[in-house]
Amino acid sequence: MVEQVTRGIKISIIVDFKGSFLKNKIIHYAFAYRIEIKNQSKDSVKLLTRSWKIIEANKNPYYIEGNGVVGERPVIFSGKKFKYESGCLITSAIGGMKGFFTMVNFTTTKNFNVEVPLFKLNADFILN
Repeated sequence: MVEQVTRGIKISIIVDFKGSFLKNKIIHYAFAYRIEIKNQSKDSVKLLTRSWKIIEANKNPYYIEGNGVVGERPVIFSGKKFKYESGCLITSAIGGMKGFFTMVNFTTTKNFNVEVPLFKLNADFILN
């Protein structure tokens, strides 16, 4: 598990390797990741956007941005948490993801970024 706290928002990530398969004659490696966002601050927040940097061993990093996560823009009250699961396909057996969530603090009405630390996307057979 990888964890990071930014401005009272704790991010916890667990990654599972799901296997590999051929797509257009290229091997792809499938990963599922579960993210828990726990609000340890005194203020309620809302997740607005996500920004990811995806790193693969055999090519340049690429970036993905979008509104919310898994189709939701959750409000997370003080002391509460939000969990979701998503996935990533990469074309190397070794990689990683990192990024940030942009949130709004309902007390201050200001946006802020919550860091999502680097989490590894490594096929089980590559590293112990």
